[in-house]
Amino acid sequence: MSVRRLAEDFFQPTKFAFTRENERWADKRIALYPAGRQQSAVIPLLMRAQDQEGWISRSVIEYVAEKLSMPYIRVLEVATFYTQFQLAPVGTRAHVQVCGTTPCMLRGAEALIEVCQHKIHHDPLTPNADGTLSWEEVECLGACVNAPMVAIFQDTFEDLTPARLDEIIDEFAAGRGDAVPVGSQNGRKASAAVTGRTTLLEPASPTREPFVSSTPVTAEQSPTAPASAPENSAAPAAPQEPTTAAKPRDVNEDSAPAFKDPGGDSKVSMEKAESERREFDRDHKADGQPNSAMREDATGAESAGGKLGRGRAPGKPKRSAPAAGALSGGTAATDADVESSTGKPDVDTQRLPRRNAKAVQKAADSIERTDNAAKTDIKPTREAGGGPEQGSEDHNRVDGQEPEDK
Repeated sequence: MSVRRLAEDFFQPTKFAFTRENERWADKRIALYPAGRQQSAVIPLLMRAQDQEGWISRSVIEYVAEKLSMPYIRVLEVATFYTQFQLAPVGTRAHVQVCGTTPCMLRGAEALIEVCQHKIHHDPLTPNADGTLSWEEVECLGACVNAPMVAIFQDTFEDLTPARLDEIIDEFAAGRGDAVPVGSQNGRKASAAVTGRTTLLEPASPTREPFVSSTPVTAEQSPTAPASAPENSAAPAAPQEPTTAAKPRDVNEDSAPAFKDPGGDSKVSMEKAESERREFDRDHKADGQPNSAMREDATGAESAGGKLGRGRAPGKPKRSAPAAGALSGGTAATDADVESSTGKPDVDTQRLPRRNAKAVQKAADSIERTDNAAKTDIKPTREAGGGPEQGSEDHNRVDGQEPEDK
């Protein structure tokens, strides 16, 4: 659907006003709405103005907006939204709106459009030569079951064929549009089947009566009926067994316990299951308390495997001190615990017992003295990697001798 805009300025009248009769009608219509809700009458007033003028002009929108104390843009939004409002002059005798939505298109709406192009004008929203007829394609008109259909002003014509629409246009062009029957054009009533009604065949009654079958019931067909019962009276219905129509049809392990144990003999009693559970706990020494210790053969941070090789990585000297708290608190320190790769004590003596702390400190002092003595006796040699390229003359001396002149 294209954008809907107001007509060009040369079509717009200078002013608009309701007739005296329509003015009284509009005041009465507005009074039907509660206080503060009178603006809801915008659609009825616009439709009344279109019936009077034939289309909605800018003057009509301004007049309705002033009468309802509405902003002009609000009335313009309503007028441009609904295709029932014509924003430009249309045919004075008939403006044919052809429904082009899917149901009507599947039932032959394109052929109806061709009829309008041939009988009225090739372009939509363009009146014919004498200005009495015009047409356009619109969205759904609300009677899809009777597709295809058209709307002419406020009436709908359904179940159309190209030939029937041709006849209807001729009737309107001749001024006899009031004689054309509205609704379905193939004889159906409302939206019932073409062959007639198939439901609600009983005549309407103001009182509710029980259903009585028109077929007589014999004693052979209803042995429970009394012998003196009338021939046309209905026998009391036998009580029906409850059905499972409303029960769920899902079959799974929850709704069908037989899926879990179809044998029946292999079911385990509650006492046997409980005894097996206690036996399992006894075999695995489960006392019901959480186990915070690791298994004996584990090599994680809580086991002795983490301290193998004095904490050194294989083949690589350790340059940084181990993380705080790496030792297990409350245990006696060993030589591996005391000495690190740097020869410095890495044990937090505050976390150990006093007797262990003294032993650790004594061992650390002994290691430090031994380390210092070893450093004073060792001097770099050429075989040990010393040489003039290290930038020190002392490195060029071998066993206290002066280097030879080259």
